[in-house]
Amino acid sequence: MNITEQDKTFMREAIRLADESVKNGGGPFGAVIVKDGEIVAGSSNSVTRDNDPTAHAEVNTIRQACRKLGTFDLSDCVIYTSCEPCPMCLGAIYWAHIKRIYYGNTKKDAAAIDFADDFIYKELEQHQESRTVPAIPLLRDEAIRTFRAWEEKQDKVEY
Repeated sequence: MNITEQDKTFMREAIRLADESVKNGGGPFGAVIVKDGEIVAGSSNSVTRDNDPTAHAEVNTIRQACRKLGTFDLSDCVIYTSCEPCPMCLGAIYWAHIKRIYYGNTKKDAAAIDFADDFIYKELEQHQESRTVPAIPLLRDEAIRTFRAWEEKQDKVEY
């Protein structure tokens, strides 16, 4: 993959947002989403400011880009993030269909400052009964009706 000066400019903006976040009481993470060579969204981590554990820079930026572009499908976009995405953010990036991820710091760099996502990756490898947080099946026979209704729906918007 050929890295361009424009790629570096976009990454520097993600890093700038991370720096700004630290100065303003947020976490040390920033991200921008680019479409057709233009930044369409940029945000930082606001977990502690918003009391929202999902308010990571990538998730905030994806939400912002989707609102601005009027779509949940960001398949024609690229994300630049100041750190390698955690499992939640990686999942959100995949769900948004973003075509490429550029990142600055690694997950090892994040772990060195006590942002260790490794435990989540390890939890996902465990059988449900061995995980730290129990996941208990309940009322599947009732819940499955909703899936059947979705499956039969003629005018659904797939994602």
